[in-house]
Amino acid sequence: MKDGIHPNYREVCFLDLSNGFKFVTRSSVNAKEMIKMDDGRELPLYKLDTSSESHPFYTGTQKSVDTMGGPVAKFLNRYGSKKAADTPAA
Repeated sequence: MKDGIHPNYREVCFLDLSNGFKFVTRSSVNAKEMIKMDDGRELPLYKLDTSSESHPFYTGTQKSVDTMGGPVAKFLNRYGSKKAADTPAA
């Protein structure tokens, strides 16, 4: 391998700030802080706003757009869909 052209690929601890969930994986992300793990290792720390433990899609708390309704759904509920037989001929 050539020296100086490859990123620093190592184990990094990712911390979800919304619920405190931590996981370790290999990454080349730039981390400014270090964290001491339970097993004694000291790893670079990268803070996340959300992860799979807190994201609504993965936790099952996300609401579907189809069930929420919108202007079109409200219009169809109010007026329904009229068939061609219900309208007078011109």
